[in-house]
This record gives sequence, C-alpha cells and structure tokens, in this order.
Amino acid sequence: MSNIVNHPLLSVALKSVRPTQISVGMAEVTAKRESWRNMRKKDQKELLATHWFPAILGPKGEAYIIDHHHLGLALLQEGVSHVWVLVQRNFSWLDIDVFWHAMEFYHWAYPYNEQGRRTDYSMIPAKLAGLRDDPYRSLAARVRLAGGYAKDAAPYAEFLWADFYRPRIKLKGDEPFGGKVIRKALLLAHEHEAAYLPGWSGNIE
Repeated sequence: MSNIVNHPLLSVALKSVRPTQISVGMAEVTAKRESWRNMRKKDQKELLATHWFPAILGPKGEAYIIDHHHLGLALLQEGVSHVWVLVQRNFSWLDIDVFWHAMEFYHWAYPYNEQGRRTDYSMIPAKLAGLRDDPYRSLAARVRLAGGYAKDAAPYAEFLWADFYRPRIKLKGDEPFGGKVIRKALLLAHEHEAAYLPGWSGNIE
C-alpha cells in the first residue's frame, strides 16, 4: 500500500488527535491558554486557520501529531473543537507495534515518562487530555527563553535539557520557577557538563 498522502490537510476533531509523547510542561500549557484568552476572536480564528499540526496517519487512520502538543492541549482545554493537521506520511496500514517502532526510528515518538524513564509504547496516552506534567520540561523551556541555550532543531531537545536538570535542581511548591531557580539553571546551562546538549552556547566567562 502506498504511503503517499492525497489530501495532506485535514480538519480533525481535537479530542480525537493522538499524541506521540507522554508528557508536557503544564506551566507552558497554562501560558498558551492565557495567550489564547487574550486574543481577539478574529486572531483566534486566524491562528486556527494557519497553525497546522504536523501529523502521521496511523492504524485505523487516526492522526498522530508529532509537534505542538502544548498548544494542542491548551486549545483542547479552552474548548476548541477542531484543528487542521498536515499529514506528513500515511502509515495507516501498519500493525500497531511496527507503527510505533517506525515512529521512534524517524524521531516522531518519545516513549519516556515524566520522570525521564523509558517506557512501553502503550504508556503514550490515546488522547491529548491524558498527557502528564513534567515540570522540568517547563523549566527547560524557560531557561531557553531566558537565553540559557539556543533553539535547536534536534528532536525533543527540551526533554534532554529537562533530564539534565532533573538530578541537579529540586522543584517544589506552588511557584517552582522563581528567580533563584532560574538563575541556578542558567548557570548550569553554561557549564561544560551541559556541552552534550542541543543548543549549548558554551561558558559565559
């Protein structure tokens, strides 16, 4: 069966979209919800019309998105019903086990849980609403925005940074991303220990 996509742009019910990772940074989801609420209705419609979700068609023809999980969950929580997905490949004819192996081979799936531990593919939730919170993923995003490292095209770059911070910084309380935490994270980002990470910008001294 051909994997050529005849109609690559599809309108899909957001509640039926399948994720390809286990966790997100819920603090970033909250920020995207706030940004959405602050938009005019016209701008919201324009965003939905132009911000396509890249996806792979999997078994049973379901759309598995391979990016923008934070935005997708934020829109779902804000009551958005449909989004546009841009289909990259059609793998709908594959057995589910072969499908997931292929997805990971192409770096389109990330079967690691919110503690950074490798899990079975079955642990990837069937719906966006099932995504779990990894606060270190939020920390990694905030460090990048603060200039700690450069944006990198490497797949799941911010998850690698999250795993770097996991044993080095303790996040606790209702406000885990205070100034002291960010300052420590920025210093760590420039140390040689972090040189293997995507976007590392070297020692600031």
